[in-house]
Amino acid sequence: MDPIRNPYAPGAGQRPPELAGRDEQLDAFDVVLERVARGRPERSVVLTGLRGVGKTVLLNALRSAAVRAGWGTGKLEARPDQSLRRPLSSALHQAVRELGPAGGAGDHALGVVRSFAQREPVGSGTGRGAPKLRDRWNPGISVPAVAGRADSGDVEIDLVELLSDLGGMAADTGRGIAVFIDEMQDLGPEDVSALCAAAHEISQTGLPLVVVGAGLPHLPAVLSASKSYSERLFRYSRIDRLDRAAADSALVRPAEEEGAAYEPDALDAMYAATGGYPYFIQAYGKAVWDRAPGSPITTSDVEVAAPEAESELAVGFFGSRFERATPGEREYLRAMAEVAAAAPDGEAEAVATSEVAAHLGRKPQSLSPARDALLKKGLIYSGERGLIAFTVPHFGRYLRDHT
Repeated sequence: MDPIRNPYAPGAGQRPPELAGRDEQLDAFDVVLERVARGRPERSVVLTGLRGVGKTVLLNALRSAAVRAGWGTGKLEARPDQSLRRPLSSALHQAVRELGPAGGAGDHALGVVRSFAQREPVGSGTGRGAPKLRDRWNPGISVPAVAGRADSGDVEIDLVELLSDLGGMAADTGRGIAVFIDEMQDLGPEDVSALCAAAHEISQTGLPLVVVGAGLPHLPAVLSASKSYSERLFRYSRIDRLDRAAADSALVRPAEEEGAAYEPDALDAMYAATGGYPYFIQAYGKAVWDRAPGSPITTSDVEVAAPEAESELAVGFFGSRFERATPGEREYLRAMAEVAAAAPDGEAEAVATSEVAAHLGRKPQSLSPARDALLKKGLIYSGERGLIAFTVPHFGRYLRDHT
């Protein structure tokens, strides 16, 4: 069929034509926005899930909902080699600009953001210390920094003051501020602790400011390790693969918009191939559309397009991640895949580090550097002590088939 009219859009964080299966999260966030706007107590939100399930897409959709509600919004992506101050300052600068308060309140808020930003350490992504004036980074804010607010150098104190002042400014305007943080598990320990403390303070004061984070499945453990009350501080939502009805909708509705349809057997084949994972659905949808001679799309069309879809996934989704690993780390990944496949009840989601070591004929301690490096690179995660799992669905199958 005409590739120009192809409605499917595989890509990192790229919104699909049909955001299927996420109504529960969208509706729940609308309730959060409305309750906070009315001064009701509400928790901030955390989305967790494997890569490829659409967390970033959903995070962007929630941000759009906040914008429609008239809130000021800002978004950042956490990085393990960068402190929170710089990206958060930029995000909050944007949020204040979106609210657009003129004069004193807005200038004060921007001045506090500048104070917070200027404490960004120089020469270190996560270190402490006050940079010299000439070295201070500024987020493009023209108003002067507010002395005595968010400038102590202690990120927890500063973040509490920053969000409290901005929440107060938002309350004065009759609206709210929402901060969206992607890859939240990559925040440093001090920044996680500060963010939890600030969110706790905001929830107690009832100010209209919410934090919405997205990250890998072990993110709740990262938060709870920082502050014991984080389990009660956030509303957690596990984002998983789509069920059959939602997966069919993600394929059928975009096709219908272009005057095309699927035969029922073709939808069976698509679900079997994709497992309901949103990224895989888009990759297969694009390949099948390009290969199909016409509508309706058949099982034969799926079979013909499958090698192209798998090749796209092997290169763009799996391969790009595998290439980031060193030879020693790749050996560890392959061992994980083999151990997972040998599970008596089918492929295991998580495997014991001791079993991986036994498979390689090594002592667990000798493999700690490779395991720790893979954790830092986001290729594996540990949701429970002694257990590890891939952050990417079907990664084990890829490793067994292609490496």
